[in-house]
Amino acid sequence: MVTQATPWWRQQIVTLVLLLIVVAVLVWALVAGIGVVPGVQPMSTLKGAILVVVGFCAGVLGGLIGTGGCSLMLPAIHFWMGYPTAIAIGTTLFAVIFTAVSGGYGHLVRRNVDVRTFGWLTAGGIIGVLLGSWLFTLLSAQASLLGLILGLVFLWPAIRMIYEGVAQRAAPSGSQGPAISGPAWGLGVFGLVVGIMTGVAGLGGGYALVPGLLYLFGAPVYITMGTSLATMIPLAAVGGGIKLAQGFVDLAAGLLLAAGTIVGAQVGAAVIKRFKPATLKLIFGVYFLYVAAKFITGFFGIQIF
Repeated sequence: MVTQATPWWRQQIVTLVLLLIVVAVLVWALVAGIGVVPGVQPMSTLKGAILVVVGFCAGVLGGLIGTGGCSLMLPAIHFWMGYPTAIAIGTTLFAVIFTAVSGGYGHLVRRNVDVRTFGWLTAGGIIGVLLGSWLFTLLSAQASLLGLILGLVFLWPAIRMIYEGVAQRAAPSGSQGPAISGPAWGLGVFGLVVGIMTGVAGLGGGYALVPGLLYLFGAPVYITMGTSLATMIPLAAVGGGIKLAQGFVDLAAGLLLAAGTIVGAQVGAAVIKRFKPATLKLIFGVYFLYVAAKFITGFFGIQIF
């Protein structure tokens, strides 16, 4: 008996629904002039196209090596498109809500999510996001200090990717099985720390969740990826929602980035076997190291190209 393959369009129903939602809200925001923030140039066709491309590249990167799209989107719109630091953080965190839903759903239906771990990470993470978002309001007026924090945060994925790229190895293989072991309190504390970083730096948390679950808890790789993406949904939703309410999100820009990442994530997942992960990690590790250096030196008044 020959089993017919599932039609492509059925596999992408969630992606298409998310895109329709994003486009509908985008049209409403542009027509009504909603979500425009001070200090940001008005939206234009060229600017919108660039934002979609940036989001697409971030989504492809996330699909290929399992890192959050914020790590690429945030420095791109801050350094090269002139978005103020606080607005760049809020806008990219808002955009990753849709990316996490798109990727997380795929893992949920494949049962790559440890429900127990997801629950504890989410509980601690939401508390952390609330605390981090409060700290963010204290730091939002201090752009240089906020940049320094971002630079220090970017050092972690940079060093990890360069190490794995040079060593020509992937992340640790972890254990085998359908669940993640570890005490509930440990998972809750880890979620709290990731949540605080998400609320302050707006990087979604995936860059810390994946290596943390693998290194600290010896988690199975596929379960780690699925649980990480699923956890990012509530963390990004709470953090991005708070920043939207606080006025730190350029709504149109965030939706354009989201549209790009939703499509890019699917492309990255589809072509992942055609690339060597170690090479990609080395390339982007060097890029993240450059971003970290640019943020850190900026704090001391030194501008590097």
